[in-house]
Amino acid sequence: MRKAAQQEQAADRLTGTPETLHVEGLQVHYGGVQAVHGTTFDVAPGEAVGIIGANGAGKTSTLKAVLGLVARQGTSMRYGGTDLLRTPASRMVRLGIGYVPEGRHVFPGLSVEKNLFLGAYVRKWDAAIKEQAAEVYELFPVLGEMRSRLAGALSGGQQQMLAMGRALMSRPSLMVCDEPSMGLSPILVEDILSVLQRLHSTGLSILLVEQNARLCFEAVDRCLVMEHGQVVKTGQVEELRTDPDVRRIYLGI
Repeated sequence: MRKAAQQEQAADRLTGTPETLHVEGLQVHYGGVQAVHGTTFDVAPGEAVGIIGANGAGKTSTLKAVLGLVARQGTSMRYGGTDLLRTPASRMVRLGIGYVPEGRHVFPGLSVEKNLFLGAYVRKWDAAIKEQAAEVYELFPVLGEMRSRLAGALSGGQQQMLAMGRALMSRPSLMVCDEPSMGLSPILVEDILSVLQRLHSTGLSILLVEQNARLCFEAVDRCLVMEHGQVVKTGQVEELRTDPDVRRIYLGI
């Protein structure tokens, strides 16, 4: 219980004040192929929203479009008072948007600690950066034990924790996570779920893309279901759990 309370406190200190993410009429094209067709959704301050769907459904393209990592068009896309359609990807972290990419993308030749410090590149270097790293170690104790080890020597689950910890070093108000459970054992999936729930409980907004619908439903308040680049269903998790199509296709019930 004491360890869980310490992790909860650390999570609270790692997050900023959220704004509303508003996405309206989002479109993404890759050459002549349209990957996202007019997607519209909001993430309210402190809300966790998931996007589920099969491979090629447009989930990751939607997420990358929000972050400015792919060319996109839309009626409106704002985070708080900032027009994201006019904001380059390099500015997203300064707005308070943290990103945990699919496949982790840690720097394998650098230590765990140096990977974390890179997550704070937008902040002025001072003692607060080391304090922030200490709070990440409270949330992910295994990273503290391995802080001097090269990131490339970590297991897949440990690298996922490092990717999440690195994103938290910027003190985000919105965490955007792309398939954090991919390739992990069931035990590690539960660990990642626990961390997402702790972060959400502190008021952090979360936009989560997941193929694992069971994990997604445990981590978020509301969910979008995408097929062929379009949102075909949306609702509170409790509603979607009882939807016959969602149960059959995504939950295997």
